[in-house]
Amino acid sequence: MADGFVHTVHRDGSWRTTIEGQDEPLAGSYSTKEVAVAAGRDEARRRQTEHVIHNEDGTIGERNSYGNDPSDRPG
Repeated sequence: MADGFVHTVHRDGSWRTTIEGQDEPLAGSYSTKEVAVAAGRDEARRRQTEHVIHNEDGTIGERNSYGNDPSDRPG
C-alpha cells in the first residue's frame, strides 16, 4: 500500500493530483477537474490506496478506496 492517499485538488487556478505527505504534485496540472480526477483515480488504483477528491473550495467532495479494505468494513 502507498505511503499516502492520492488527492485531487484545485490550486493556483488549475487541478492537480498530489500524494499525501509529498510537496510536489504528480505530472503537472490539469485544466479540468474531470481530467485530474481520472489521473488521480488511475494513480490510486496503481498504488492501491484511497483517492480523495476535493471541491474547488478545498472541502472533500468524494472519497474512493482502491486498497485492500477489510471484508468486515460496513458499506
